[in-house]
Amino acid sequence: MPVETMPRTVLVTGSNGALGAAIARAFLEGDAEASLWLGVRSNRDRAEALAAEFPGRARTVELDVSKAADWERAVGGLLEADGRIDVLVNNAGAHDDALLATMPDAVWESVRASNLDGTFYGCRAVARAMLAQRGGRIVNVASLSALSPPAGQTNYAAAKAGVVALTQSLAKELARAGVTVNAVCPGYIDTEALADMGGEAREAAQRRVPMRRFGRPGEVAAAVRFLACPEASYITGSVLKIDGGLF
Repeated sequence: MPVETMPRTVLVTGSNGALGAAIARAFLEGDAEASLWLGVRSNRDRAEALAAEFPGRARTVELDVSKAADWERAVGGLLEADGRIDVLVNNAGAHDDALLATMPDAVWESVRASNLDGTFYGCRAVARAMLAQRGGRIVNVASLSALSPPAGQTNYAAAKAGVVALTQSLAKELARAGVTVNAVCPGYIDTEALADMGGEAREAAQRRVPMRRFGRPGEVAAAVRFLACPEASYITGSVLKIDGGLF
């Protein structure tokens, strides 16, 4: 049976958040045979509720993406259960904004660890299996901050820019094995990340977007699922902006 027609195993990190849950749902609803693993570290309620909607096809797995040992355990368990890993979506990440002059070491290190280190550990954990099976899809969720860094986000912008560079370098390493590696760079997406933005700030931000609105998690999820589909086999090393024309 060709790889493209086999039931696919997908791992989505950060599935406890609105964006991760939307990405996981896009795979579950768009591929009736997909096996989904929902990587979560805390606040498991949303991921577990989603898994309960698709019994036998979706399950949660505890995963702190900033720890290499967690990745090896999670991917090892996935391979033992399903025998393969077809898609990895590195979605987990966090920001903790501060001006560089007053930024504590811990804030720099935690943002780098959750965004850049986590992407590195995840790609490394699945690369061997994807090379062995001669196929796979990796989609890394970066940010528009990687391409147009704002003030106050030196840690986050640097980490996400690292994700973009990692994506493009790894794409070259894995291309001959039929493994694609791409990144998406969302702009303003209506998730928990914007929850603290007040009414006036939201309006001002929306005015900066040519479409005059924030994006929806499902719009990012659709782009991720496309980059992970079998038909996207000649797209690798790409960086797709999802920003309503902002940049």
